[in-house]
Amino acid sequence: MPVLSGLVLTADGDSLTMSSFDYEVSARVEVACDVDTPGITLVSGRLLADIARSLPAQPVTLSSEGTRVIITCGRSSFTLPTLPVEDYPQLPAMPTSSGEVSGALFAVAVAQVAIAAGRDDTLPTLTGIRIEFEGTGVVLAATDRYRLAVREFDWAPVSSTISSQLLVPARTLAETAKALAGADIVSVALATPGTAEGLIGFEGNGRRTTTRLLDGEFPKYRTLLPNEAATVATVETSALIDAVKRVSLVAERNTPVRLNFDGSEVVLRAGAGDDAQANEAVECSVQGDALEIAFNPNYLLDGLAAIDSPIARFSFTQPTRPAVLTGLANAGDKPNEAYRYLLMPVRLTG
Repeated sequence: MPVLSGLVLTADGDSLTMSSFDYEVSARVEVACDVDTPGITLVSGRLLADIARSLPAQPVTLSSEGTRVIITCGRSSFTLPTLPVEDYPQLPAMPTSSGEVSGALFAVAVAQVAIAAGRDDTLPTLTGIRIEFEGTGVVLAATDRYRLAVREFDWAPVSSTISSQLLVPARTLAETAKALAGADIVSVALATPGTAEGLIGFEGNGRRTTTRLLDGEFPKYRTLLPNEAATVATVETSALIDAVKRVSLVAERNTPVRLNFDGSEVVLRAGAGDDAQANEAVECSVQGDALEIAFNPNYLLDGLAAIDSPIARFSFTQPTRPAVLTGLANAGDKPNEAYRYLLMPVRLTG
């Protein structure tokens, strides 16, 4: 449907509203402007976005002439053909607000979890982020079977008895949260049965987005999180990130990086045999038995970046079982379990 590639421009009162809908996701943004003549038109969304991105920092004028829209900014001028706006589908109604959360907190939490969401469309359930609303608490979880990210935070619900579990497309949620990062307050709207069932909406700073929910049963992820650890290691996050990047330079695609935690250091190794090899040692604190484990370097780097803490804390049960990565503000502090990143090891051979 070519009409769905369009962006609806509605000028009315003292604002310009831009909206789009593809039967799965709807987006609406309102900006202040001076309206000489109210009107509505439909133009190519991608082309308009490319033009807007390239315009100089000067006032922009939009005018309609028959089946064309003229965009003028400074000494630049563009003429775009319009699409039949009467054929454009009506955007779904925004559900009633169920609560509010800080835009910055929401953006960080979603970004921390979205990295672990699957990208294989043949497993649609794993391409989503599970959102659990329970009273004043929210839990986000995502997994691609090789790693699991879980983030907990508080919000201000309309009702303290609210209880809901939803599965939202990860890509849509990540883009929405990023766009709303600058909003002081983000309103979260959960669909109520009989009104807009199957939708969730987010609104803040003049932006509004709704998306359909995913069907399917999300894995029972809580059973994967171990309650005990045989070995615990803490290491400076930035030093480990740099070491992993250097050592993984010799690691071919899908080749793991080995980490040997022993005493007061962790030794990283990659490559073997006649291939290029790399070794590096990083100071760390190890409590418990010495342990050697291997990880996909990209997945490990994702987790180290996501904890956003000076100190990284690894909890191990055994080399063949998943490790849990959390962050510490200072060595000796209790781990910040509001965010946990569980990573499956790569089985070592030879």
